[in-house]
Amino acid sequence: MTRRQFLQGSVSLALASRVDAASDPRRFIETGFGRIAYVDQGQGDAALFLHGFPLNSWQWRGAIERLSGVRRCIAADMMAHGLTEMRDGQDVSVTAQASMLIDLLDRLGVQRFDIVANDSGGAVAQILMTRHPQRVCSVLLTNCDTEPDSPPPSVAPVIDLARKGLYAEKLLVPWVTDKTLARSDRGLGGLTYTRPQELSDQILDLYLGPLVSSAKRKEQIDAYAVALAPNPLLGLESELKRSPIPVRVVWGMADRIFNPAEADYLAGLFPKSQGIRKIPEAKLFWPEEYPVVIAEEAKRLWQI
Repeated sequence: MTRRQFLQGSVSLALASRVDAASDPRRFIETGFGRIAYVDQGQGDAALFLHGFPLNSWQWRGAIERLSGVRRCIAADMMAHGLTEMRDGQDVSVTAQASMLIDLLDRLGVQRFDIVANDSGGAVAQILMTRHPQRVCSVLLTNCDTEPDSPPPSVAPVIDLARKGLYAEKLLVPWVTDKTLARSDRGLGGLTYTRPQELSDQILDLYLGPLVSSAKRKEQIDAYAVALAPNPLLGLESELKRSPIPVRVVWGMADRIFNPAEADYLAGLFPKSQGIRKIPEAKLFWPEEYPVVIAEEAKRLWQI
């Protein structure tokens, strides 16, 4: 892919992030895990979109806009993220997130579904592949955890802060207070976005604001970070090597969080691998910035 082609697949985050209460597509459903916020748009076969940490379902707005004409697109705010209100004492580990999603899909009447996943959502996707192989039709994996790289070393400082109950207070609160800092190389933007300067104040508030809105929410997101270790994917490699599910990998090679070598590892792991596409300029959260690429790759995987 040339740089020009890559940029043609982009969307301005500043423009795409304009949202108010009236236009927010999220709705709510009571589950055994709490009151889950989710998006449900389009008709036909279902596609489940799994967001990264510390984002929420809004990450997939551009991709859903482009794919809702061919799929029923469902994206939930994971527990401890976004507008989801989880039960007190609820486990927020990767495996618990997978169980919550199955509960949600059951309540929505969805039996079989495709998956599109990013970051820690990719870890959830791999859990779903091994626990519910008859329900998962295909998986599009972007930069995410793998068994050899979960959690990645770059996340260790976050986990250490969270164990002390300080992740939300020391990192998220300053980013909410100072959006320039949040967009800098020391913030969420510079660390994980290809074009952090396009992250609007509003989208940063939409992602990070709920996580620091109360002492309880700070505790919940700290608990989520703590639950990233020990490795939630340990022992899954042998199962994934036998998986009958088609998997396509698309990886941003400028990622500062996950090891770029994991792209080739994933592409070679699955018996029905559909190959790999590497995007040289892209960082971790590129699926939000380049929804055209997600739509193109999803349709290719779905044979549409």
